[in-house]
Amino acid sequence: MHYDELAELGQQLRVDAIRAAGAAGSGHPTSSMSAADLGAVLLAHHLRFDFEHPEHPGNDRFVLSKGHASPLLYAMYKAAGAIDDEELLTFRELGSRLEGHPTPRLPWVDTATGSLGQGLPVAVGIALAGKKLDEIPYHVYVLSGDSEMAEGSVWEAAEAASYNGLDNLTLIVDVNRLGQRGPTREGHDLDSYARRLHAFGWHTIEVDGHDVEAVDRAFAEARSTIRQPTVILARTLKGKGVKAVEDLEGFHGKPVKDAESAIAELGGPRHQHVEVRKPEQGVSQSALDGAGKSGGEVELPRYDVGDEVATRTAYGHALEALGSARADVVALDGEVGDSTRTEFFAKAHPERYFECYIAEQQLVASAVGLQTRGYLPYACSFAAFLTRAHDFLRMATVSRAGLNMVGSHAGVAIGQDGPSQMGLEDLAMFRSLHGSTVLYPCDANQTAHLVASMADLDGIRYLRTSRGDDPVIYGPDETFPVGGSKVLRSHGDDDRATIVAAGVTVHQALQAADVLEEYGIPVRVIDLYSLKPVDKDTLNDAAAATGCLLTVEDHHPEGGLGDAVAEAFADGRPAPRLTRLAVRSQPASASPEEQLRAAGIDAEAITAAVKLLVERVVTP
Repeated sequence: MHYDELAELGQQLRVDAIRAAGAAGSGHPTSSMSAADLGAVLLAHHLRFDFEHPEHPGNDRFVLSKGHASPLLYAMYKAAGAIDDEELLTFRELGSRLEGHPTPRLPWVDTATGSLGQGLPVAVGIALAGKKLDEIPYHVYVLSGDSEMAEGSVWEAAEAASYNGLDNLTLIVDVNRLGQRGPTREGHDLDSYARRLHAFGWHTIEVDGHDVEAVDRAFAEARSTIRQPTVILARTLKGKGVKAVEDLEGFHGKPVKDAESAIAELGGPRHQHVEVRKPEQGVSQSALDGAGKSGGEVELPRYDVGDEVATRTAYGHALEALGSARADVVALDGEVGDSTRTEFFAKAHPERYFECYIAEQQLVASAVGLQTRGYLPYACSFAAFLTRAHDFLRMATVSRAGLNMVGSHAGVAIGQDGPSQMGLEDLAMFRSLHGSTVLYPCDANQTAHLVASMADLDGIRYLRTSRGDDPVIYGPDETFPVGGSKVLRSHGDDDRATIVAAGVTVHQALQAADVLEEYGIPVRVIDLYSLKPVDKDTLNDAAAATGCLLTVEDHHPEGGLGDAVAEAFADGRPAPRLTRLAVRSQPASASPEEQLRAAGIDAEAITAAVKLLVERVVTP
């Protein structure tokens, strides 16, 4: 396509962005118009993509990090023939695939965007798959806004891309100077962005984003650059081509008022069709040909009852075993692999291990990117630090991503390290995620089985592991269905109360049950290892039999095990007497035993709470 045709295509994309936003009565046409020439050149000359086969392993990937500019993306799809004009004008309508910010409801969209600062981090994960695993020469393009360059996650990604030599990654920054409420921090100062990205190890190109010939050369240079990622810093004007809005404040996120006049000013509607170049012939997906195909049954580690083993250790060995059986399993860690025990996988399968260092947002984003290419990620760090990545996890659910997240060193039971290292909010965070699964094992064999089970689930799966060694109470052949629980103690109709625990508190509950039996108070003990979905049937049976439930958790009272149990009785049926033990004070450094005692969640506290609970029930 000649340069005058490329310029015309850019105008077509602007017109269609205005038309789509006008039909919806909302949207971001001016943010789309600034990047229209960039989109035109990429689509017509550089993107290699088979729209009829979006799953083709050789397809380039395009991530619209500035997801609010979705009218541009949909206009590009129309120009490529992927959607028609009728569908374009359903933008933002109920039931339309063309949502306000793009999601994988569209087969050409790998990941949802819209929470700014996430496109580049996820694209790093996609590029890692191409460079390190698939070894397929597809290229990953990211279109970013200049406002989101203020996000710290962008710089985590910039460092990761450079460190990994991702020369198959190109970031295009649409430097249009204007954010939502006014000018950006750097304005049109391209050199300011270039200096910083160059310092991070990027190849930088500065260009007039409305000069299609210069943009074309920039894309060619980016694709030919080796051993480092490239950023194209494009100076543009927001609302380009329409005087009423061009480079003016106050028009962010608003349809162009006089759309008919604006379209006429741009030269009217066009109907250019772009024959997007297909990926190279002969590209195979050798790295994934065997993905998910077992080389045999997973030989999980086996532990003898009575052994003292930390659940984090069982996680590491189980992941190592799963990686031996499945070629699609990859592991990521946040520079704590010696503590989380991800190091076992790293030593056994170094080619499928990714060290993300202390950058938890990039840890999750890399996992999201890797799973778009068919891999099964297990991403791990301390439970406390995963809270930094909550927004990435939230957006992962919008992306329909399948991730296995593992948080170790949870709760006050970690001991002397103190409150900064204690995950006391993680269960609430993961339970709040749409479609998530939350698991909290108490022993090594249970942990190993749940690690394997996570591989076949959908959505975000979270496994909480513990630092200290705890006794193995289940045999290696015991089964642990997700959504289930285990009744560890019961005296049938004689049970006076039920103790519901998970993880480290299961062992405290069993000790308390022994003491209570000596007092003539038989109790039922439930190991609620699956907090979401929760075993409502077993809980309801226990409530009907005993009338009293005591939950005990190494977590804050909000959103954890206690709330999971309470919600099981939220369907209108009579609820049992329910008492909760949880970490309600601010911990300080102390031994694990002292921590549990101070928090009021040890065996002694459980014993006292049950005695009081039973006394209140039987006393008129």
